[in-house]
Amino acid sequence: MTRPENDQTSIIEIRTAQKENVPLILEFIKLMATYVKMPDLLKATEESLTESLFGSKQAAEVSLIYEGSQAVGYAVYFHNFSTIEGKHGLYLEDLFIKPPFRGKGIGKKVLKHLANLALERGCTRFEWLVADWNKPAVDFYRKIGSDVLDEFRVCRMNQKSMEQYVTKEL
Repeated sequence: MTRPENDQTSIIEIRTAQKENVPLILEFIKLMATYVKMPDLLKATEESLTESLFGSKQAAEVSLIYEGSQAVGYAVYFHNFSTIEGKHGLYLEDLFIKPPFRGKGIGKKVLKHLANLALERGCTRFEWLVADWNKPAVDFYRKIGSDVLDEFRVCRMNQKSMEQYVTKEL
């Protein structure tokens, strides 16, 4: 299929990841961790991903993004629940496209694919986080019509802080 010269979108395929894709998924997670300036926090292993993504208690789903035969990105997502809506939503944990493939419309296609999946599954929301320092992403998300909520802040306890908290006297 040919495209007009001014059409920068690429022909891509979005595939549901399989168990045998775990090494590739981990490779993308490492690239993402480096991009978001958190490589030292990375603890995921092939074993932990196999259990979490393909074990008896599947925690998330993964889509792999291909341009031709080359894997160029991935998306990790799962269902969450809105008490306000009284229904489930789809939460995007990671969306990563390798730098040489950015600016070709791939991110738009993946988000459209996931928004459609959310609608098919009866979700009332499709949500994700974006780092405030990532201005190109913030601008992109606003451009496609998503709300970037400034009035909410992420609260997080890591394993150590949870362990310390549960042992404290109240």
